[in-house]
Amino acid sequence: MSTGRSHSSDKVTWAGMIGDLSLAVLKGTLGYFGGSKALLGDALYSASDAVTALNRLIPRRMSAKAWGAGKQPKRSHRTEPLFAIIFAVLVLMGGLQIAIASIREIASGTIEIPESFTLIAIFVSLAVKEAIFQFQYRYSKKQGDGNHTAYAEEHRFSLYTSLTVCIGVFLSLAGDGLQVKALMYMDPVAALIVAALVLRKGYLMIVTSVYGSLVEETEQEDSLNFIETVQRVHGIITVDDLKAREQGHYVTVDLKISVNPRITVLEANEIAERAKKLLMNRFVHISDVNIQVVPYDPGYPYKSNHQLTDNDMPTLLQ
Repeated sequence: MSTGRSHSSDKVTWAGMIGDLSLAVLKGTLGYFGGSKALLGDALYSASDAVTALNRLIPRRMSAKAWGAGKQPKRSHRTEPLFAIIFAVLVLMGGLQIAIASIREIASGTIEIPESFTLIAIFVSLAVKEAIFQFQYRYSKKQGDGNHTAYAEEHRFSLYTSLTVCIGVFLSLAGDGLQVKALMYMDPVAALIVAALVLRKGYLMIVTSVYGSLVEETEQEDSLNFIETVQRVHGIITVDDLKAREQGHYVTVDLKISVNPRITVLEANEIAERAKKLLMNRFVHISDVNIQVVPYDPGYPYKSNHQLTDNDMPTLLQ
């Protein structure tokens, strides 16, 4: 069930990424031909939203079960932050270019008035973006995958960007119609504000890529050390699951271990207690360890140890 839920969440994220990318192409095309630097900046922001969604889709973390099975992380995972950093640098360069072009236009006094169809494009993009957000947010809230907070945070600043562009283009068109010189400057002014938001987005992408990658690699190393330590305890056959939760400067570990199904409950509790003491003594930053003990089951076509003495039938198909 959890795998199916994960796949459904990925599909929702893919839908949002494709929507952001389509809006970026639409805004960029109409902004270029319509003469609106603010709309070009908004297109760049939508493109950065699409890359952020793509980074969310790329798996970076190996599960504790994979660590317990002896699997190693692939080297290709380490190239993911590099891709995000390269695009973030491009976003920063694009934001700077838009800011410089807007300042030059304001300083020269030669203002290019956007075409009226750019305003229609902004309203359409706002409606589409809001529909995509509502779909993602409600689905994530229903599934309980925790992505709804990220969707809300990203949508908030994306909405700020689009509203700034909408106000700037509208006032610029109104100034041209009313022959009010001051209002004609609103599109390049809005482009300056949008450029600042784009620069902020690029900076956050770099910080998230670098710092987030380091944190995840540290968590992977910690999980591997925890599992290796627990597996040294006599009586533990496998570590089926391990989750470490940070609580301030300390960590709480949730463990699921398999033991011989023929031992008593008291013996299983003693094994779990030894594993808990070993973890807390070796890792001083662990504040508590919660251990779930289950009987080891090798699965079909093999049988558990306690079944072998009760049934003489062969364990494999003949």
